[in-house]
Amino acid sequence: MAEKLIPRNVGVTKKYPKADSKQRRDTEKANQKHESRKKSKKIKLQQDYNFEEEEIEPVQDPKVDRSRICPYLDTINRSVLDFDFEKLCSVSLSHINVYACLVCGKYFQGRGNKSHAYTHSVQDGHHVFLNLLTHKFYCLPDNYEIIDSSLEDIIYVLNPTFDTGHIQKLDNNPKLSRAYDNTTYLPGIVGLNNIKANDYCNVILQALSHVTPLRNYFLQEESYKSIKRPPGDQIFLIVQRFGELLRKLWNPRNFKAHVSPHEMLQAVVLCSRKKFQITEQGDSLEFLSWFLNSSHSALNGSKKLNSSIVSKTFRGKMLVHSKKVLPADLKEEEKKLMEDEYACEEIKWLYLTCDLPRPPLYPDETRENIIPQVPFASILSKFNGISEKEYKTYKDSTMKRFAITRLPPYVIVYIKRFTKNYFIQEKNPTIVNFPIKNIDFGDLLSAEVRATHKYTTYDLMANIVHDGEPGPGKGTYRAHILHKGSGKWYELQDLHVSDILPQMITLSESYIQIFEVRKDIPNPSYKPPSEANGTQ
Repeated sequence: MAEKLIPRNVGVTKKYPKADSKQRRDTEKANQKHESRKKSKKIKLQQDYNFEEEEIEPVQDPKVDRSRICPYLDTINRSVLDFDFEKLCSVSLSHINVYACLVCGKYFQGRGNKSHAYTHSVQDGHHVFLNLLTHKFYCLPDNYEIIDSSLEDIIYVLNPTFDTGHIQKLDNNPKLSRAYDNTTYLPGIVGLNNIKANDYCNVILQALSHVTPLRNYFLQEESYKSIKRPPGDQIFLIVQRFGELLRKLWNPRNFKAHVSPHEMLQAVVLCSRKKFQITEQGDSLEFLSWFLNSSHSALNGSKKLNSSIVSKTFRGKMLVHSKKVLPADLKEEEKKLMEDEYACEEIKWLYLTCDLPRPPLYPDETRENIIPQVPFASILSKFNGISEKEYKTYKDSTMKRFAITRLPPYVIVYIKRFTKNYFIQEKNPTIVNFPIKNIDFGDLLSAEVRATHKYTTYDLMANIVHDGEPGPGKGTYRAHILHKGSGKWYELQDLHVSDILPQMITLSESYIQIFEVRKDIPNPSYKPPSEANGTQ
């Protein structure tokens, strides 16, 4: 009986046992058919992939190609993007490795297979995410990086940048900008959200954002980025957040015509150890004083006048002459023994505290209540070095007079409207009649001191007003700001922004004012140091 024929490798000569001719022919036909099928498959592979059998070229990584042709870019919704809030995951509340969903605007952590961003992309079908730290875009759940120039506007809204040339043109630019929601706004004149009761902070931040040297310093992060602070120091956080807020306020390419100070206020609550809250109404002057002193400290400022941008801008000097008031029941001989001369002390100041005269207790002759008024020069006379005032404590009384010896580029005037006693807090409604332009603070200086100042004329550039009753939780704040580019005054109260006539500003109950020196009006009595010393 013949053995069964088993086909082996193609191309090898086979020896078959004896068999009938028909079976042998069938086997040879099958081998030939198999060989021809293999050759045709090889030719087809060469045609499809264009490579030779001996040398195979590597295929390019498909991720690189997909990153430039992401099919989900049209799902991005710029109208819901808001980078003003704290960068926390909306699920885990972690601030590490946070991504923003560019479809719904929510924040999620991570992009791995079990991360919150990955889960969100699968469940909701949102695919485009932005890493808030590295500023890179990713497509999830495919997990590849997206590279597209059309996304640069999102990066600029997240982190606006200003070069020196752009900063120099800010005060000369009267042009309106158009937001993504088609509203127009002036860069710098932008409303701030009132989260609950933080309008007392908003007006200060708005006013300081228009102080030119302070603004120019914080618009460029390189100015303070290299400052070294002790490990674990938190106070530097307010410097970083203030810089971020100013860049957003002056951003000419915002998606919306308002900004939320949420991150800035969170830093204020943390660094002030909850002294200043966003849920309770506070005092603008207390916040201004704390903020400027804390910023000066965070920038490694010292007692020297030029040690920080805060000190350069606002710090002045004055001499305080003080003398104790002797009791009236002392005998003349005892008074002569205890009488001493004025003690003199030089101090550095951030703002001038001006006192208001007491309002009348009764209405006038026509039995109508009238609002008392006082000239601005009258309340400033406290610092002319001549006027004296008695300051009483539970121990003794002291007569003091103040003489300014150095005027800073920006003078902050605080009008003391509130008085506290053991029972209630009262507010003085007296209106201060102050000019808007050409205020000569040199009139407060002595002749010798005035001769050392090259410029002594100032213009008002910010006015903060308190409306309503005194006390915690009562009253509101609003700010009047001069936009130098357009030359117009604007009233800002949280999100409300409107223009205002300069004549209306003087009718308000001013609380804090900021004056800017004018360098186009020289002081006629100025003497250069060489002439003052009598040298050539």
